[in-house]
Amino acid sequence: MKRELIEKLNNRTALIGIVGLGYVGIPLSISYANSGYKVIGFDIDQSKIDYISAGETYIKHIPDSEIQCLVDNGFEATIDFSRASEVDALILCVPTPLDQHREPDLSFVLDTTDSLLPYIRKGQVMSLESTTYPGTTDEELKPRIESTGLKVGKDVFLVYSPEREDPGNENFTTQTIPKVCGGDNEACQEVGMALYGQVINKVVSVSSTRAAEMTKLLENIHRAVNIGLVNEMKIVADKMGIDIYEVIDAAATKPFGFVPYYPGPGLGGHCIPIDPFYLTWKAREYGINTRFIELAGEVNSNMPEWVVSKVVQGLNAHKKSINGSRILMLGIAYKKNVDDMRESPSVEIMQMMQNVGADVEYSDNYVPVFPKMRRYSFNLESVSLDADVLKQYDCVVIGTNHDDFDYSLILENARLIVDARGVYRGRYENVINA
Repeated sequence: MKRELIEKLNNRTALIGIVGLGYVGIPLSISYANSGYKVIGFDIDQSKIDYISAGETYIKHIPDSEIQCLVDNGFEATIDFSRASEVDALILCVPTPLDQHREPDLSFVLDTTDSLLPYIRKGQVMSLESTTYPGTTDEELKPRIESTGLKVGKDVFLVYSPEREDPGNENFTTQTIPKVCGGDNEACQEVGMALYGQVINKVVSVSSTRAAEMTKLLENIHRAVNIGLVNEMKIVADKMGIDIYEVIDAAATKPFGFVPYYPGPGLGGHCIPIDPFYLTWKAREYGINTRFIELAGEVNSNMPEWVVSKVVQGLNAHKKSINGSRILMLGIAYKKNVDDMRESPSVEIMQMMQNVGADVEYSDNYVPVFPKMRRYSFNLESVSLDADVLKQYDCVVIGTNHDDFDYSLILENARLIVDARGVYRGRYENVINA
């Protein structure tokens, strides 16, 4: 069984199933299709299926041409999970958010797995790519699979290989980013390496699914902790009248022992604000308090409040109250040049300002209409910028530094700018660095 599956994966005759057609699943589908594999994509959202089938994108940084090429290569998108029995590999790319108590929400992973169970057959490999705590693959997925009577490592194969997508980063692609892979056992590991070996330039083998799960968490916790450090340094530097960006740039000239991280309005996206809590939750099972990680999370979570305090400070200097002021948020995606709004600190800042009476609007070409969100509700559309429009607002807040903003136009026409992204280096009368 193992030998036959590895042979099909290596000669690219295996049929690949990608479950979850979002920011991870679509690029992965493109990579497999471009490498010569036939791919079927699964999702529960019919609108996504309709977009793809028409050769159109619903993710701004992935152009229509790539979706059309994907379809031309034979890609099929479906909501029919019974077709999972046709594929040789099932790669799960579904969300792993936090619940309202900031504890891991595995419902997407577990519900998806349960939906696939009736159609899993001998000779298949399942790979989980969703970020999660160590133990998820062997504690949750493996028992479910083996409840069907199939033996993992003999009849079917199970691996964990965390996604490493960086949406909007033109320097790296799914193919060029090294990929970590850990199998439930040695046989699973061999199959996992074959699954990704023809598509990814470098596949890094680790000893277990738990090691792979921990690797993903370490990567993102490393970033969260260092961003928390530099955000705290920003506050200290601000109180001392020091430009933190000048300090970071100077420190970065050291050729060893220092990696520059830059402050911002808080953490956003599907990984960095969420992943540390997966480890802290699991660590409690072992009687461990992850104080260092939780402190960084506290610092980063407080950054939107810091930005709002800078807005209040700036308006006060203009003898205005935030209550009743017209404020324009520039950029509501969680990072520059993407349309992903998950955990965006800009939206949290908007909500905080609205709560104290501000009249808040936004401008973001990547998000033309404010979408439905679980925690926020704004009936707004993106404002088009020109000189006259900018002059109408009491304050402009730079929350996401998209490249398509005309920052010279903004600087020349905005009465007050609160810059939470370090766009304007140096000193300007109408700019407050936040």
